[in-house]
Amino acid sequence: MDKWEILYTKAQKEYSPREVTPFIYAHNVVSALETEDGKIFTGFCIESCSGVCNLCAERVAALNMFVNSGQTQIKRIITFRDKAPAEKESSSMPCGACREFLMQLDIKNKNTEILVDYEKRKVITLEQLIPNWWGLSR
Repeated sequence: MDKWEILYTKAQKEYSPREVTPFIYAHNVVSALETEDGKIFTGFCIESCSGVCNLCAERVAALNMFVNSGQTQIKRIITFRDKAPAEKESSSMPCGACREFLMQLDIKNKNTEILVDYEKRKVITLEQLIPNWWGLSR
């Protein structure tokens, strides 16, 4: 079992879309990340009627990582809905807010591998998604 299969399996366990309350829907997008030391953390999306309160699966996984280990550096990450990421699907790509958060969490996250196609094991880096990041001067 390779690292991507391990991450996929861990994230898949979080997938169970459901209405938490009449205002909150969760677990319809899931994510798993691996830290530099090999630990794995998962997360799931939490969507509310107020968009500003939404939390994406990637940010929840990163927050789980930080809260539970104090780590900030992510080696690789996978995100998907009901099936493994495929290149033609957009649900495997972190949104702009997640891209920004991951960069602000640790500048070394520019090297984070993001899986865009599970079958082909195709990855891109966060830096490819957010080139010329404004925070580099800090």
